[in-house]
Order: sequence, then C-alpha cells, then structure tokens
Amino acid sequence: MSTIEPGDTAPDAGNRRPAGAVLVLGAIGLLLLGAVAGVLLRLPLDKTDEPAPGPVDVGFNQDMSAHHAQAVDMAGVALIASTDNDVRRLAYDILTTQQNQIGRMQGWLQLWGEPNQDIDGYMGWMTGPGSGGHGHSGAADGQAMPGPVQSMPGMATQEEMTALRQSTGPALDTMFLQLMLRHHQGGVPMLDYAAEYADTTAVRTLAATMSKTQAGESQLMTTMLADRGADPLPLS
Repeated sequence: MSTIEPGDTAPDAGNRRPAGAVLVLGAIGLLLLGAVAGVLLRLPLDKTDEPAPGPVDVGFNQDMSAHHAQAVDMAGVALIASTDNDVRRLAYDILTTQQNQIGRMQGWLQLWGEPNQDIDGYMGWMTGPGSGGHGHSGAADGQAMPGPVQSMPGMATQEEMTALRQSTGPALDTMFLQLMLRHHQGGVPMLDYAAEYADTTAVRTLAATMSKTQAGESQLMTTMLADRGADPLPLS
C-alpha cells in the first residue's frame, strides 16, 4: 500500500529529491527481503508431488528479473523527480512490488543452482509447451519464440531512459506513464507463457499474479495518459 495519501502537497523543489531518494533506498531493502522470501518459498518447490523446475521456470525467472529491473529503474526516477502525487504513488507501488518479486525469483534461481541470467539471449525458453504438460491445448502457442532474442518486448532504449531522467514536470509524468505502460504490455507474453507452461506450481502462480497486477496497472496508466491528453506508445 502506498505511503503517499491523496491530498498531500508536493514538497518544494529543494526537498523533493532527497525525500524521494530516502523512499527509494528504503524500497531497495525489499530486494533483500525478497531474496529471503525466495529461500523461505523453498518448501512448495520441494513437495514430493512437484516436478523439478524446467527450462520455462528457469528462463522466466532469469528474464523477468531483468525485465523487472528496468521497471524498478524507471519507477525510481518518477518517485524522486515527479511532483504529481498520483504518479509518485503508482511509481512507489511498482518499485516495491517488482523489487520484491526480483528477490523472490533470484532466490529460486540460487536454490536451483542456476545463473541469474542466460548469456545466450532472452525468451529462448518460449519455444514450446513446458515438459510438465500443465498447459491447456496450446492456449499460449501464439506466444512461442523461434529461439533467443537480444531484446525483450516493451523495453526502453538507453536514449529513452536518458530522456526520462532529464525530463521534469508534466513531461516527465507523461513519459514515465508511456514507457511503463509499454513495458507492462511487452511483458504480457512472458507472463502468460510461464503461467501456462512452467513446471512448478510456485512459478505458474507467481506469473499469473504478476499478469493480473500488471493488467490493472496498465488500465490505470491508460486512463492517466488520457487524462493528460497523451496517447500510449506503440509496442516495440
């Protein structure tokens, strides 16, 4: 739950960034808590009726950790620099939620003895149904990939990240909402594929939870952009 309540006045320019920085530093601590959560979540992964994690489980945790990391970066910029309480509230929620999820996913990878990323590229695990056979008649077949790619859908470019960091005022708010909405939309295929085809219940459940949360946030950001007279960016 956000700590910024409706009706709060925006801090003056001299104090806003340090206060935001304190919030970001506090949220970073949730990454460590998330890692602990990953360790504590070993029990459901160790049930005798649970299959071992397969390529989808491992690849999803690796790639979604990287995808989340950029969202956390963008949210941190908005939380520190925005003067709009609605934008800051959304940024805080995204930062804390996704930071915690990164810790959980990285904790699982450590338990499985897997690297935190695949050096061959992204989304190579989306090449067919999971070996566990948990899918339902190819519901996610349209999301299959021919092999690893060098960039995940929805990711902001370095130029866009630089522009976001240099923006101020309403321009920053609009750019943040546009980039984050596109970022959320780009992650949908990975979330849906993992929710369908991951071998472990824990990973399928986490992916489905992420999908539901981000769908709600996407709807909110679409409305916020419309209120500001701005359009969403096309999905890259």
